[in-house]
Amino acid sequence: MTVTVDAIDVADPPEAWAPAGFSVDSDGTEDPICRVGGVRIRLVGRGQGTGILGWSLRGLPSDGAVDDLDGIPTRRSERATTEPATHPNGVVAIDHVVLMSPDLDRTVTSMAAIGVAPRRERDGELGGRRIRQIFFRLGEVILEVVGSPESMSDGPSTLWGITYVTTDLDATARFFGDHTGPVKDAVQPGRRITTLRHRDPGMSVPTAVISATPRR
Repeated sequence: MTVTVDAIDVADPPEAWAPAGFSVDSDGTEDPICRVGGVRIRLVGRGQGTGILGWSLRGLPSDGAVDDLDGIPTRRSERATTEPATHPNGVVAIDHVVLMSPDLDRTVTSMAAIGVAPRRERDGELGGRRIRQIFFRLGEVILEVVGSPESMSDGPSTLWGITYVTTDLDATARFFGDHTGPVKDAVQPGRRITTLRHRDPGMSVPTAVISATPRR
């Protein structure tokens, strides 16, 4: 089976996401839900910290428990894909989730253990330091693994940030107003991106919005 993302657990209250134009509702569970594309973002509040706490995945191997994927708390899911919500900010899907890895080889091995192979790699720079990005496909979501190509360290990987897709980036930037950075060309050819100042509304997850993939 293909491994896909069912839900992402975020240590934010719904009051932090609604001002940023994300619709929040309930799917019958105890936590408020933000449905983006086919992914549920569970807003579990600040009782467990900040940022992305973990996730649930469909299609995990049936043999053995997978409750820790390279240090990321992971639950097995058999839920059907959720129906997307309409968001005032214009977001329609998740483009990619960023995973920060202290040991790229270890992370790639962990992904291989659940049957997921890297699609491509690229080298870049962040804050004057070399980085390597390794990309995996988890259904409609791209997982972008970021780490050093030259060194490794102990400790868990972490889910760090989310980039969303909008069909009208300029309209989304206008919605965010002063809470977003300038719209600029993305690394992906033909696409543009802007970064939300996520702390302004009280969100703890680094957030960006990118234009849709151009039609060929």
